[in-house]
Amino acid sequence: MNITVYLGANKGNDPKLASEVQRLGTWIGENGHDLVYGGSLNGLMGILAKAVKDSGGKVTGVEPQFFIDAGFLYEDIDELIITEDMSERKKKMIELGDAFIAFPGGTGTLEEIAEVMAKVSLRHLDAPCILYDLDDYYEGLRMQLEKMKEKGLSTKERQSGIFFANDLEEIEAILKER
Repeated sequence: MNITVYLGANKGNDPKLASEVQRLGTWIGENGHDLVYGGSLNGLMGILAKAVKDSGGKVTGVEPQFFIDAGFLYEDIDELIITEDMSERKKKMIELGDAFIAFPGGTGTLEEIAEVMAKVSLRHLDAPCILYDLDDYYEGLRMQLEKMKEKGLSTKERQSGIFFANDLEEIEAILKER
């Protein structure tokens, strides 16, 4: 399975982020899955890719040329897909993914997973969209989705492919059901 993971190019200030993303990468590689991600060597992105590689998994990086020019490319990946811009990158990462995980990240992570959420809710994409809610990172988003249903602007059916997982075991359970 190709698992597309969105996450930060920064490490953040909580050491648990690095250890949990390494655990996720190890799980992806050891379970015969392949990683699709943004291609960066920096921050959580680099830790994830290295953990997948070290565990025998294949890593595909999808990176805009301007990030490569800035020296952000993680060179020890199996496949590099160079895009012209971020819009093309998002499209390609969605095209390649069989499942989607948003690990804690910044505004770019939020923007990328929001597009996946919209495609899942419109049934333009039949794949699990998982928000890795490590230490309630995505609690505000969970509350917003509930408010959308409460106000009649979304439905349980529309959000049926969107999942919140508190840990790797919950992610694994969601993926096994699919």
